[in-house]
Amino acid sequence: MKSPLIPLASLLFAAVAHAADKPNILFLFADDQRADTIAAHGNPNIKTPNLDKLVASGFSFRGNYIFGGNSGAVCMPSRAMLMTGKSWFHIDTVALKGEKLLPELLQEHGYVTFGTGKWHNGQPSWLRAFQRGKTVMFGGMADHTKVPVRDLGPDGKLTAERIGKKFSSELFADSAIEFLKSRDKTKPFFAYVAFTAPHDPRMPPAAFRKPYYRQLPPLPANFLPQLPFDNGMMKGGRDENLGAWPRTEAMIRDQLAEYYGLITHLDGQVGRILDTLKQTGQADNTLIIYAADNGLALGSHGLLGKQSVFEHSMRVPLIFAGPGIPRGQSTTAFTYLLDIFPTLCDVLGIQTPADLEGESLRPLWEGKKERLRDSVFLPYIQIQRAVRDERWKLIAYPKIDHLQLFDLQSDPNERTNLIDRAECAGHVQRLQALLKHWQAKVGDTLAVPTENKAPEKIDLTGRSRVPDQWQPDWIVKKYFEEKP
Repeated sequence: MKSPLIPLASLLFAAVAHAADKPNILFLFADDQRADTIAAHGNPNIKTPNLDKLVASGFSFRGNYIFGGNSGAVCMPSRAMLMTGKSWFHIDTVALKGEKLLPELLQEHGYVTFGTGKWHNGQPSWLRAFQRGKTVMFGGMADHTKVPVRDLGPDGKLTAERIGKKFSSELFADSAIEFLKSRDKTKPFFAYVAFTAPHDPRMPPAAFRKPYYRQLPPLPANFLPQLPFDNGMMKGGRDENLGAWPRTEAMIRDQLAEYYGLITHLDGQVGRILDTLKQTGQADNTLIIYAADNGLALGSHGLLGKQSVFEHSMRVPLIFAGPGIPRGQSTTAFTYLLDIFPTLCDVLGIQTPADLEGESLRPLWEGKKERLRDSVFLPYIQIQRAVRDERWKLIAYPKIDHLQLFDLQSDPNERTNLIDRAECAGHVQRLQALLKHWQAKVGDTLAVPTENKAPEKIDLTGRSRVPDQWQPDWIVKKYFEEKP
């Protein structure tokens, strides 16, 4: 009589062998990086040689967005939507309770999951998601030179918090490199490297700051000293108080120099990780994803933060590279970060959970589809709603009954509001109907204005700064005590 253990052992062996055939996944995630801050994507004023190589070797999604957010800390819901494949209307964005997370699903299909860097959705969800981890920062932000981090111990518990001894991007890159060199190669891996750069405090190492000081980046094309009306975040929002009002050319160009310095430094750490992937012989079987959790204003429309539905705050980079991905190609089709979850399911041959709201991106790079959706919906807490198609964009501010209409074909920087132009009435009606369609689709019950009301103008000149514990003294002095 044959032992009943033999068939079981055979099945287990087959499962392990099947898992070993699957590609590794390296997910590199930036914090607060605008879509227009990669040289290879058209910005001649920033140096990103390693991201440029990734662009050349992969497929770029140039019309990629986050699905708005339900918190001033936009990165928290953004990361929650990434990990669940669902919009913030249908999940607990704070702690991810009751959700099947992307790394959890990958574990069930033979993947070893590793995490380092920022996790803004609580420790219990991180422990569900990752089997290995080092230098994990729980929370939204920190001084880049004094990051509070924890490791995952051999007992499956997080170690006591300690302060990292290196700059944040180097700290997380070191942990990712250590994992790549020491991992068990009998199983595929999912390595999640969540940087805290280029999130403020904007304090890149001096060697990366000084070159941009010597040749300051130009102002954004849609620079304003101040947004002339209150979009709901002007008076109490933290990000908008990281510089004095009105915004001056000197201050914005200075902040851009620091922001670009953080990105260039981050780019170098990305290069170190990718070099290790090659040196360890894992590059040919690793799918690389590079993305960011949200954009940032930095002078655009007179704003500094991410708490708006303008393009600069909602659009983010997204690049796929690796086996089966076309090299040096791109699309402007509308995509969301939450599309990544179903995309990986599709690529890996994993049954996609039925309740996901994203779409697989695979048909776009395979040329089987030119688009996945005809429009994008951008909802931000209870104060802003936007919808756009390939040419037109409507923004609604429910608290002040204000509307904006932009022709993104002739005005990609959203500078001229056409809402009261008679010849645009048809576009307004069409987009209002589209906005209601999206709201019904995702369960958004917020009432939005149907008629435009001219907003009350505000003047924040001389307004006192809201204290922020994270900003180093030299930053505070530069942007508040030494106003031009």
